[in-house]
Amino acid sequence: MTTGTPKPQIDTSKPHSARVYDYLLGGRDHFAADRQVGALLPEKSRRDARLNRAFMQRAAAWLASEGVDQYLDIGTGIPTEPNLHQIVQRINPKSRVVYTDHDPIVLQHAESLLASTADGATDYIEADIREPLVILEHARATLDFSRPIALSVIALMHFITDGQDPYGITRTLVDALPSGSYLVLTQGTADFHPQLAGQVTGTYTKGGIALRLRAHAEVARFFEGLAFVAPGLVTAPQWYQEAPAPADEDCSFYVGVARVP
Repeated sequence: MTTGTPKPQIDTSKPHSARVYDYLLGGRDHFAADRQVGALLPEKSRRDARLNRAFMQRAAAWLASEGVDQYLDIGTGIPTEPNLHQIVQRINPKSRVVYTDHDPIVLQHAESLLASTADGATDYIEADIREPLVILEHARATLDFSRPIALSVIALMHFITDGQDPYGITRTLVDALPSGSYLVLTQGTADFHPQLAGQVTGTYTKGGIALRLRAHAEVARFFEGLAFVAPGLVTAPQWYQEAPAPADEDCSFYVGVARVP
């Protein structure tokens, strides 16, 4: 499924969180303003980004192997292969995926995000997570909300400040999902390296990007009322299903997958 979209206008003079993340992952879709922010972040931020991305890939593959065939991915970011639809449609070609982001440069890459198997479907919504009802309304055109859906919110909520009601946003989205759905969420934390938190937060703030790192208990609130899939709320490299986790690798992302009862 594809949707015709006008060519977006991109302000390259200001950094954007999606493009900084692309820089940290070693991508090519960023500009000088994004590189200026990324270059000032500690080297650990690059490793954390890669570990977080690897978790997303493992979680998506596990969900698909469990029979989930519908996905709503919010805060998609700039495509970095393998993308979510490539992972899940490789396991189940009939999987349907809706991507959502509000960064114009992501919209420019919509064609690659909309590539799909003949039996499956992908769609792209230009929308902001701070407008969850808008996202849900558009997602219903592609996804069947009477059957389980995996809601994926990867490396996004730490850019939603407390004043923007992060828990209310996620609750609105989760409450719209039927029983048997899943929430997949990752969030940056300062729990393990508080000495770096000021540098990371200050660097983003100087670039005009708000950042709210959260402690374990604060991240757990996003999953209230849901049933965690083992191993629960852990750091990105600790989340494994099919094999034991490798030796504990340092990471500043909490990650979790939880089932809607």
